[in-house]
Amino acid sequence: MKPPSLGAVLLGFIPFVATCFSVALWDRVHPIVLGLPFNFFWLILWLLLTPVCMWGAYRLEVPRASGDGRGQGGTH
Repeated sequence: MKPPSLGAVLLGFIPFVATCFSVALWDRVHPIVLGLPFNFFWLILWLLLTPVCMWGAYRLEVPRASGDGRGQGGTH
């Protein structure tokens, strides 16, 4: 089993950083976005963007996995 590529790891790490460590950047301001307080909007936004990041990481890993010789009759 190959370790994941750096790009896939970074794409997987983006939602974690955006939801956990960005609070200090916007916690002092309380604007309303689409009728929601910004902190709720931010969390809902990342709830929707996380699958997009995971899909991007998956798309980076598929070519690497298909090039490992599986499905060609080799013993692994």
